[in-house]
Amino acid sequence: MDRRTLLTTGAAAVAASALPATARAVPPAAAAAATADTPAHRVARALGADPARASHGDGWTHLRLTLPGSPVPLGVDVLADTRRPPRGIAHLLPGGGLNFAANFFTPRARNLAHHLRAQDLLVIGISPREDLAEPADLTASWGQAAHKADAAAVIAAVDGALRLPYRLVGHSAGAALALDLASTDGSARLRRVVAIDTTGPYTGERQARAARTRDVIQARIDAGVLYGDTGLQGLVSRALTDPDGASSVPRPPDPATRFTNAALAHFALTRTSSLPGDTDWIYRQGHSAGAFAFGATPLDDRFSLTHTPLTTWGAATQALGSGLVPHALLRDLAAIWAGDTTTYPFDWSGIRTEVVWVNAALGRGDEPHGAELIRAGGNRRVTFRVVPGHGHADPVWSGTADRDVWPHLAP
Repeated sequence: MDRRTLLTTGAAAVAASALPATARAVPPAAAAAATADTPAHRVARALGADPARASHGDGWTHLRLTLPGSPVPLGVDVLADTRRPPRGIAHLLPGGGLNFAANFFTPRARNLAHHLRAQDLLVIGISPREDLAEPADLTASWGQAAHKADAAAVIAAVDGALRLPYRLVGHSAGAALALDLASTDGSARLRRVVAIDTTGPYTGERQARAARTRDVIQARIDAGVLYGDTGLQGLVSRALTDPDGASSVPRPPDPATRFTNAALAHFALTRTSSLPGDTDWIYRQGHSAGAFAFGATPLDDRFSLTHTPLTTWGAATQALGSGLVPHALLRDLAAIWAGDTTTYPFDWSGIRTEVVWVNAALGRGDEPHGAELIRAGGNRRVTFRVVPGHGHADPVWSGTADRDVWPHLAP
């Protein structure tokens, strides 16, 4: 089978399949418990998934599933409450280069996945296929349509098995995917889309810049450059393990000097929009809210993060898989920002369910045009708000997100 073949496993084809046996002998009573008809295990059977690992805590269980794929499997996480049955499902869709563990299951003690679980929701994280890929696996076909098909197949299989109301919750590129899925999902059980710090079509100069970005990325694809790497894992790791060590990057006030590792990480995280990457301009300021001031020497630079500690960034980036981002996906996202429905067709008027859209003022900022297009299509159940003082990642990782941001995501 060609590696570009999309996941098509459905509930009907796999409903009778059993979870794979563990490597060690299991007593009959334990075996019966392991295959109990819990929602998490029903999801695993519906997806025909191979449970890669399981973890447990006070009142919850987490299954990491690996869905068969050729040649790259798809990672799906299931977080379930063990004290009470779910009243609904939250499908969580990570941002570009991230996976469920990094985006929504960090920090481990207090995260958005547990927040949703505590609302009697079965949490299902659908990581992008490239998370488990090697660079050679990526092709020019790994764009928005492929990501949408993967997620839609998982959602349909779970819906067929559980028949519970569900919501789509996405961050960044995952939020664009959630909105895209909702535009073609006519199920009465889809009750809400939650979009966290993302962008629909821009207007004015930013729309023109998005079109230029689309063309630059397409040129890279045409030249055979099919993916990029955010580089955040190494950047943050060096800042934590060797903070005062010299990086290879010159400091703007004195190019003869170099950022320390810690200073470089803080500058990149808080001043992302000043960096030269193809899509860095989309941030109003940065990935994280924070302060940065150059000093007389590299060791005199002063910096801090306002909401998300660097240790949380470290935990998140260490949870990454490949960290790769397909250029085909970035091109399609740029087309969405540009309002280019020829490169990637996106029907904003097709979103009929409730939409809760929360942006970060220093991340994607006050860009409500996507929400306005949904309203213009006749859907009045749309709210758009901007959380002040937050960077792009802060709405999910901030130490106070459960008070500052998550209440806005609706119960």
